[in-house]
Amino acid sequence: MKYFLLLLLAAFAANALANGKPGKFDGYMLALSWSPTYCEEQPKDWEQCGKKLGLVLHGLWPQYNVGYPSFCTKEAYAASQAQAFPELYPSEFLFEHEWEKHGTCSGLTQTGYFQLSQALKGKVAIPEAYQQPKTPFRTSSDGLKTAFTEANPWLQEQAIAAFCSGGGRFFKEIFVCLDKRGAATSCGADIVKNAAKSCGQKDFLVRNIK
Repeated sequence: MKYFLLLLLAAFAANALANGKPGKFDGYMLALSWSPTYCEEQPKDWEQCGKKLGLVLHGLWPQYNVGYPSFCTKEAYAASQAQAFPELYPSEFLFEHEWEKHGTCSGLTQTGYFQLSQALKGKVAIPEAYQQPKTPFRTSSDGLKTAFTEANPWLQEQAIAAFCSGGGRFFKEIFVCLDKRGAATSCGADIVKNAAKSCGQKDFLVRNIK
């Protein structure tokens, strides 16, 4: 199933019309996914799900103030990038997908895009509770934001958005909103609205790593 999806996305990327111009955007979204939830929903992805991971890089996405560009050029992904940045993503599939959909809109070279992705990922300190939890725990969007701002004095709550799955029951992903220099900035109204809808219950479960 995963390889069928890979082929489908590759075909779409190859045939997609350019949507935006490289380098012409307003800021970045750093998306960090909670691997235990992903693996609960996609248990056959052995490349990622056999590693007992927590927060992993989903991607670094150029953003407009509302919406985002994608597939801005047809520059093919160079497989050597996965060897140059061996722990950047939890799976090699993401290197290709993230470059073709998002990286081509950054205005950077492939190496430059993955270097920036690695630097910004490393800039976010992961709160202790989210590093290697052995048991599940419950929190809220406000609780998650507080944990991340306490671990990252350079962040403000307005720069963080939490997303859930399972009708708002399970923590799925955190978005960190950044300007083009990599500094924290307030998330757009569309992101705030979607996050509130995604995690609409009073709290949600953070699955443990297993």
